[in-house]
Amino acid sequence: MDDYLKDDDFSQQIKRIGAFLSELLNIQDLPSVWSLGVLVAAVIFTWRLLLAPSGPQRRQHKRQTPAPSSSGVNNSQPNANYLPSGIEDSTRTVINESLQPIKPTLGQIVRQRLADGRKVTCRLLGIILEESTPEELQNQATVRSSVLEVLLEMTKLCDFYLMETVLDDESEKRVLTALENAGIFTSSGLIKDKVLFCSTEIGRTSFVRQLEPDWHIDSNREISSQLARFIKRQLHISPMDSERIASNVFSFSSLEQFFGI
Repeated sequence: MDDYLKDDDFSQQIKRIGAFLSELLNIQDLPSVWSLGVLVAAVIFTWRLLLAPSGPQRRQHKRQTPAPSSSGVNNSQPNANYLPSGIEDSTRTVINESLQPIKPTLGQIVRQRLADGRKVTCRLLGIILEESTPEELQNQATVRSSVLEVLLEMTKLCDFYLMETVLDDESEKRVLTALENAGIFTSSGLIKDKVLFCSTEIGRTSFVRQLEPDWHIDSNREISSQLARFIKRQLHISPMDSERIASNVFSFSSLEQFFGI
């Protein structure tokens, strides 16, 4: 369509030029005039063609591609393995805590150390009480605060008996009062009828043999040695004497130490 319009314009220009020349020269021979007009038009057309630009030049836009980073990874993309520092620290803490061994309770420790022994007999002097001789009980009786927690757990888990040699009835009353003030009878399964008193060491040995406990705890080395043949397991408490009495008698400086407290 554009080419057709251009040709039509060109023809009109030739006609105008021919008419102008005819009037100017007053020439009657129109074919000659038209020939001259065509020649002039051809010259004009050629001149314009040479001066005209070769055509619209298309601008070529180079597509710019992002240069790859030295590491070969697009840094603008988020790292899928990256976590904000706060979340990462919290996650690490939770994982570390979950990997930590669970600390057993005191009740579990007591049960484990006693090997599920169901009946236990225990001397008072030097183990449960601060005093170490019957003579001291004639003046006072004091429950050791460090052993109280272990004692309460033992009375909950076991059929527990306490026993001691006393020189008079007043000493017996002092011992019972001290145990009661410490909360032994109200915070555990121990009752006053399970606190036994005798006047001789032989009497305490007889108590133990009659009860036939799974464990007996004593601070007298001689009695522990005598009972080694009759009692399955014993715990000998002595701050100074660590020598093993028999294979079934374990020696520790205190009842708390035996349970790792």
